[in-house]
Amino acid sequence: MIGILAYGAYVPKWRMSRGLLRGGLKGEKAIAGPDEDSVTMAVAAALDCLNGVDRGSIDGLFFASTTAPYKEKQIATIIAATADLRRDILTVDFTNSLRAGTTAVKVAADVVKAGSAKKVIVVAADTRLGSPESDAEVDFGDGAAAVLVGDDGVSVELEASYSISNELIDVWRTEEDKFVRIWEERFAQTQGYLKVVPEAVRGVLEKSGRSPGDFSKLVVYAPNPRRGSELCRKIGFDPNNQLQDSLYGLVGNTGTAYPLMLLVEALEGAQAGDRLLLASYGNGSDASALLVTEGIEKIKRNRRGIGAHIGSKRLIPDYNTYLKWRKLMPRGMVIDKLYFWTYPSAPPILRERNRIYPLHGTKCKICGTVQYPPQRVCAKCHTKDDFEEIRLSDKKVTLYSFSREPATGQLIGLVNFDGGGRMWCNIGDTNYEELKIGMPMEMSFREVFYDLGIHDYFWKAVPVRV
Repeated sequence: MIGILAYGAYVPKWRMSRGLLRGGLKGEKAIAGPDEDSVTMAVAAALDCLNGVDRGSIDGLFFASTTAPYKEKQIATIIAATADLRRDILTVDFTNSLRAGTTAVKVAADVVKAGSAKKVIVVAADTRLGSPESDAEVDFGDGAAAVLVGDDGVSVELEASYSISNELIDVWRTEEDKFVRIWEERFAQTQGYLKVVPEAVRGVLEKSGRSPGDFSKLVVYAPNPRRGSELCRKIGFDPNNQLQDSLYGLVGNTGTAYPLMLLVEALEGAQAGDRLLLASYGNGSDASALLVTEGIEKIKRNRRGIGAHIGSKRLIPDYNTYLKWRKLMPRGMVIDKLYFWTYPSAPPILRERNRIYPLHGTKCKICGTVQYPPQRVCAKCHTKDDFEEIRLSDKKVTLYSFSREPATGQLIGLVNFDGGGRMWCNIGDTNYEELKIGMPMEMSFREVFYDLGIHDYFWKAVPVRV
């Protein structure tokens, strides 16, 4: 049996009222913070998915996105390194299509079925931009989701899948484009979405020997709720009872991550015996018939998924803030780095990659003292070169001290790790007035600098999201 062993998701803390974009509109959309992108969100979703999973058992990581920060450099390797996975794993990037996430899941299942791997984690994330004052700007949101695919301890069985390829210029973006282009809406939906997705759904229904009434939920990508309901009726499902909530008024259309985020939301409310039909869209469609097993209750524990992330939010104050965060208006150089006179450099990043990506510190084998950054001499017992590396990124932390950098306003703090160790780092997702000595925090992987074409990532301390 091949299927999903675990799931995870990430919704940015920051939200923007749709009323800021168009007067009178209700609802919100999730937007990545000024130090977040598709990589940082993918890391957060992957770590949520891997909570309680032996990371040494992962044989592959697939990353899906249309908004990767590099045009020529694999992103899956960054996520794998940050998640502290083995180096002898398969890493692949899937891109250029809104259905890249579901395609990656299908390929992962095929890889497991072929025996090339036992467990493959698939992560999808997007931060697409709609041009100012367009419908896309209102519709698009940011987010990420992850699923672990394997053949042992399956919680959601993949019963059947069916894919359709369809060449159509309806939604696209060239290398020179900052904003997504969309052809006239009626043409794009009637000649693309409403034709192709039903074809894929009919294919998987026939392949699985099922009918629409056999499924508890239809989990389907839709450009907006109206089109989702229209498609639901078109293929014989009941939009009032079977269509999974679109998250439109809370998160928005998250592109490549959207189908998998909807799937995570559906699994959070699913029970053993439920059947789900998952369908995506983007120059074709992938459709899958899924059966929820008894293992679903186990993987619901200790994961934030969609529900917990949606409940933890902050609203940005105005539209200008959004434009600045997305680098859509001229502004002075904002430096978000502790040592702001340094610049990203490939050799030291390689040399210190264990310290940077999985946030490895050292633990003295003699006295047990934990130190960060890694040292050669123990600060307590002075033993030399007798340490073991330990991962600190998933440890609980407490704020020990904090200050504000006068020139940039950047928040800087000392945090204590549960079990030992102390670290000086930047603080995000809050303001100076909200900080208190002793407050619980957690580590979050963020972008801290961009220069010379290099995206410089590191860990920040952020308030715990409950």
